[in-house]
Amino acid sequence: MEGEKNMEKGLLLAKKEETANTTPLLIFSTFIIVSASFTFGAAIGYTADTMSSIMSDLDLSLAQFSLFGSLSTFGGMIGAIFSAKAAAAFGHKMTLWVADLFCITGWLAIALAKNIIWLDMGRFLVGIGVGLISYVVPVYIAEITPKHVRGAFTFSNQLLQNCGVAVVYYFGNFLSWRTLAIIGSIPCWIQVIGLFFIPESPRWLAKKGRDKECEEVLQKLRGRRYDIVPEACEIKISVEVSKQNSNINIRSLFKKRYAHQLTIGIGLMLLQQLCGTAGISSYGSTLFKLAGFPARIGMMVLSLIVVPKSLMGLILVDRWGRRPLLMTSAFGLCLSCITLAVAFGVKDVPGIGKITPIFCFIGILSFTMMFAIGMGALPWIIMSEIFPMDIKVLAGSLVTIANWFTGWIANYGFNFMLVWSPSGTFIISAIICGATIVFTWCLVPETRRLTLEEIQLSFVNV
Repeated sequence: MEGEKNMEKGLLLAKKEETANTTPLLIFSTFIIVSASFTFGAAIGYTADTMSSIMSDLDLSLAQFSLFGSLSTFGGMIGAIFSAKAAAAFGHKMTLWVADLFCITGWLAIALAKNIIWLDMGRFLVGIGVGLISYVVPVYIAEITPKHVRGAFTFSNQLLQNCGVAVVYYFGNFLSWRTLAIIGSIPCWIQVIGLFFIPESPRWLAKKGRDKECEEVLQKLRGRRYDIVPEACEIKISVEVSKQNSNINIRSLFKKRYAHQLTIGIGLMLLQQLCGTAGISSYGSTLFKLAGFPARIGMMVLSLIVVPKSLMGLILVDRWGRRPLLMTSAFGLCLSCITLAVAFGVKDVPGIGKITPIFCFIGILSFTMMFAIGMGALPWIIMSEIFPMDIKVLAGSLVTIANWFTGWIANYGFNFMLVWSPSGTFIISAIICGATIVFTWCLVPETRRLTLEEIQLSFVNV
């Protein structure tokens, strides 16, 4: 408690109303970091339009392809176990180099696969890579950006993910699944080179006792004329507090003082994966065909709207705030799932079933749009903001593992859920989206325009 009081006192002394510049180095560093997010998005959308061609070329059953599709999320869970610890021990840059190695190797294995073993191995390796990426990217961006643009810059992670999704959706109509795998690896090569030219996170440097480097990097990121002393003071106080609590273990996470943050982090990740995105993003083409809508047209339209809608989320996240945008997104997802449930529910009803194709198209289109503006990115943004430095490694690992494990179950089971009942599947998703609204209203705080250290004080003072 003494450390927290010192932190609060230091923040009050250091408080200074000044807007930091958005420097070229900040923009360039963010671009290089989120390059890997393109690969993340390509991995998510890769199975959406390649299912029939892969099954035909390699003679796979539905169960075998479902396993292939889910292996990226299973690999992501494995990567998530080590992501936070690796970032804390070796730095964000080194962790991303390792992630790039996994992704490049995995994509090449898929592109050159002659049998199911190489195909599955490649998908699993890509999963490990994106599991590492999923934690490091939002945390790094949150740690290098000033508070007035942190939401928008962190949202660029989702923007590049959706660019990856859009590319595989669009070119999946024209290119072979092997060529798509090669395309998925290209941003990793860009990042491998670009990481040589960007700085390490100032907060990581401070935690390693490299205070002079921390201040130098902070000055470069904020601009030569910006007074970094108040922010550097906040960071050093935060590091000091985290050192006083350095004996944190996994059981410590479940103490009352961290219960609120942990509930928010895990809760949002579970709700994100169970809201229906695992199926719609990975098997969109299958849904269009099931509803009788031209799959090529559907996937083409999705590829064209997902990026502009992400840009809308990037613009709104620091204007509306996290809570309103998250609840708006969840409400839109709920209506979209209800639309899909109705579409498949009346499919075999004489005289009414003809609305199924158009309702399915509207439902998938609106779901993709509403997920892109909020639910896709905000759980990761909030996760990167709410945990103090002393528990960020353990809590970040736990939250990321929860996301990937739930995604693995949802991704693997989606095809079998469709066999059971397409309408019932989306009714369940609609209920979960409704629960997200309630969860956000009751538990999720607003973090807009607060520094990471000020966010920690808001939890202490609750």
